[in-house]
Amino acid sequence: MPFTQHIPVPFNANMITMYAPNAAGVYGISNSREWIFVGLTGNIQGALLGHMQNSADSLMQYQPTGFVFELCGNSNISNRRDVLVREYGPRHNSSSNR
Repeated sequence: MPFTQHIPVPFNANMITMYAPNAAGVYGISNSREWIFVGLTGNIQGALLGHMQNSADSLMQYQPTGFVFELCGNSNISNRRDVLVREYGPRHNSSSNR
C-alpha cells in the first residue's frame, strides 16, 4: 500500500517547516527519478530538516527534490516503514543502517 500522500512536497527548508509535522510517522524522500529513502521518526519535521542540514548525509548525494509523509502511532511505525521500503525499494535504505 503506497504512501497516503501521493504528491511530493518540494524538499526545501521552507516547505518542510510549513508542511511536515512535529509528530511521529514515516516519510519518504525522492528525486525526479527514484525513491531515495523511507524512514521512521518521532518527529517528521526534525528528521527531514536534519537530512537537509547535514551535508555529510549520504542520501543528499542523490539530490532530493520532494518528500511525503504519514502520521503513524509508535505501535505500527516500524511495520509501516518496512512495507513502504518493500514497495518503493528506495536506493538509500539498502545501503544504510538507519
